[in-house]
Amino acid sequence: MARRGGFPGGMPGNMNNLMKQAQKMQKQMEEQQAAHQEKEYSAKAGGGAVEVTFSGRKEITKLHIDPDAVDLEDLEMLEDMIMAAVNQAIRAEEEDAQQGLSALTGGLGGLGGLGF
Repeated sequence: MARRGGFPGGMPGNMNNLMKQAQKMQKQMEEQQAAHQEKEYSAKAGGGAVEVTFSGRKEITKLHIDPDAVDLEDLEMLEDMIMAAVNQAIRAEEEDAQQGLSALTGGLGGLGGLGF
């Protein structure tokens, strides 16, 4: 007589292993997120005239503007340098976050043959 269920060894054992792996991954993601939030990302613009430091919490933690970069007749250039430095720091933070996530989820590509 054929066995019912179709899974060698039964489903409960496989489900328990899957749940343990999911819990382990969740814990790793929480730890990675906490560590990421403590990191800082700095970027400079205008040859170092403007420097911005951005945290993993997506907050600007430091802003340095060289006094020689302040030209009251050309504030637009200073504004552009600040925006460039902030955007560069944001991109660095996002890239680091994506690399960390990829390191954790890289093994899921073949999960059940679904190709996630």
